Amino acid sequence: MIVWGVAGWKNAGKTTLVEGMVRALAARGLSASTLKRSHHGVDVDQPGRDSHRHREAGARQVLVASARRWALMHELRDEPEPPLEALLARLSPVDVVLIEGWKREAHPKIEAWRPELGRAPLAQETDTVKAVATPGAAPSGAPQPHLDLDSPETAVEFLLRVRART
Repeated sequence: MIVWGVAGWKNAGKTTLVEGMVRALAARGLSASTLKRSHHGVDVDQPGRDSHRHREAGARQVLVASARRWALMHELRDEPEPPLEALLARLSPVDVVLIEGWKREAHPKIEAWRPELGRAPLAQETDTVKAVATPGAAPSGAPQPHLDLDSPETAVEFLLRVRART
């Protein structure tokens, strides 16, 4: 399983890049899963639903299933947030896992970067960023390869090419 991240500052285009990369991987016949880091509370459930009532009653896990999809909700209660490795271990095997967020973790990443955000590229502070995707010219002084942020296919080509060499 190939595991790569897409990191960057807020509003840099991470989600759009991941979405495009998933489409490009699917077009190549490759399966993909994604992990998305949220700094906000995540709730895929709704008050009043049976599954929500189960959680409110104290269930540690609630699995909701239908003919189209299933979702497993795990309540942390007073436990700490699990590390990225533990979350990856819960995924079914696929060809590529794309991780959005977790910019400080050790996995290789493509950085989505926009100069108009006024923030220095993460690539200047970590060697886990292997390429920088921008909508225009490469950031000055960036030793990493430059990718076109508006062409997710080039990001997929890059990660598959780099992965093939390792």
